[in-house]
Amino acid sequence: MRAALLTAGGSPLEIVDDIDVEEPRANEVLIRVSNCGICHSDTTVQDGGYSVPTILGHEASGTVEMLGSGVTHLAVGDHVVLTPLAPCGHCAGCARHEATECGEALSFASNARPDGSTPFSRGGNPVWRGLGVGAFAEFTVLPASGAVRIEPDIPLDVACVIGCAVQTGVGAVFNTAEVERGATVVVMGLGGLGAAIVSGAAVAGASRIIASDPAEGRRETASSLGATDLIDPTSDDLVSTVMDLTGGQGADYAFDAVGSAALVEQGINSTRVGGTTVMVGASPIEESLTIGAAVLFMTMQKRLLGCLLGACWPSRDIPLMLDLWRTGRLDLERFISHRLPLTDVNDGIAKLHATDGVRTVLDIAG
Repeated sequence: MRAALLTAGGSPLEIVDDIDVEEPRANEVLIRVSNCGICHSDTTVQDGGYSVPTILGHEASGTVEMLGSGVTHLAVGDHVVLTPLAPCGHCAGCARHEATECGEALSFASNARPDGSTPFSRGGNPVWRGLGVGAFAEFTVLPASGAVRIEPDIPLDVACVIGCAVQTGVGAVFNTAEVERGATVVVMGLGGLGAAIVSGAAVAGASRIIASDPAEGRRETASSLGATDLIDPTSDDLVSTVMDLTGGQGADYAFDAVGSAALVEQGINSTRVGGTTVMVGASPIEESLTIGAAVLFMTMQKRLLGCLLGACWPSRDIPLMLDLWRTGRLDLERFISHRLPLTDVNDGIAKLHATDGVRTVLDIAG
């Protein structure tokens, strides 16, 4: 098959057409990939010294091509949204419907199956499945629980953004923070994650959604998705501006959608007594977090929460988000700034680094 292959850390992806794909094993599915968004997590793998060669891409949609034994909830030809965290269904985390606590699901970080193997090879040598999906390719193989069936009238290029950005951002609001109607929310960073958090906060009924990003275009998109106040952090101090907008009290919730320890600290300082800061973006491993005087953090009863993939249970939350799209409450189309063929994947990655738009979606067959 054809794929965009990472052959060396930090290098551009190479379009190749000689990747071999295994047939699905028990409880796996072979997916013909239709579309895949380009996410910051892909570039983290690209630049982070992970094992190569690797097929990146994890925010994807497609069609079921073949079923492994034991798969009963899907059929060949079904349209599906893919998710990086495929729950095993039988561990303690899965018993609580917490896919982000499932040991097998968390194997996505190793770019391999839980047993260390990969469904891809090239010239007899292993090719790794980036972030559990490996969807910058014409086909992928993944656990059947990582493919959620959707109705065939839903455009696959639109649905794919639920696979990571929307699932993570909206889930952070609904599942992790549990934002209530009338709350005040700060969102720091307005790429795919931040835009989804803004959207989720609007659906949740937040009374004030304060959105911050240095890119004017992203601030404009956030406004169209429900942000009530916009901050350019290159010209205005975020903490003091949030305090002014909230009458000196601070916001109920702050979300770091970039992956920056400095922004997490600003979020903590922007929230009220008893307020909550949620870490949604993945910060670099070398960054450390500083929480001023610990006793003040304690006495002010503030909360700091981590969030992985929106704490979503795929078969529950992906259909919920599609229902919100159908009823016009979640504007998935507005997330997509650019559409490119797979052959232009490096141009899409460059757009991400340049903060050009919110999301670039690849047409894998194009």
